[in-house]
Amino acid sequence: MRIMLIALFALATLPALAQNGERYDNPRFGYSVSVPPGFVGQGERDNGDGQAFALPGRAITLNVWGGWLSDFDSEVASRMAQDAADGWNQTYQAVTPRWASWSATAGGQILYQRLIALCDGQSYAAFRVEYGPRDRAEMDPVVEQLVASLRSYAC
Repeated sequence: MRIMLIALFALATLPALAQNGERYDNPRFGYSVSVPPGFVGQGERDNGDGQAFALPGRAITLNVWGGWLSDFDSEVASRMAQDAADGWNQTYQAVTPRWASWSATAGGQILYQRLIALCDGQSYAAFRVEYGPRDRAEMDPVVEQLVASLRSYAC
């Protein structure tokens, strides 16, 4: 009975991570994303392209960044190839001229990455979240919220 109560409590608290937390705005590249509740910023990178976020006490990380590009399709292909070279086995991908998303697994971890072309046509914004398979049910709505919130605010 006690295990069932603990399980019910855990299920009742799952949606809390999917709700909007604070918003991260990046003035260098002109993009923003909603940071899920509980994720703590690790400080803006020295070059101002983004920030890493961690969920204290959990092996869940979120990295958000922007970058310059000459060709969106080439940037996406390069990042996917780098993941493959690093041992990630791709399980999903969707690529359009303005955005790309993919997920992969390796060493008992799951990654989900998304890139969007920004309005200037010369830059992109991205996020990458990594977590364990036990966190998948909890993280699926978090990833959906991140996907929906990543956007350019410069146009």
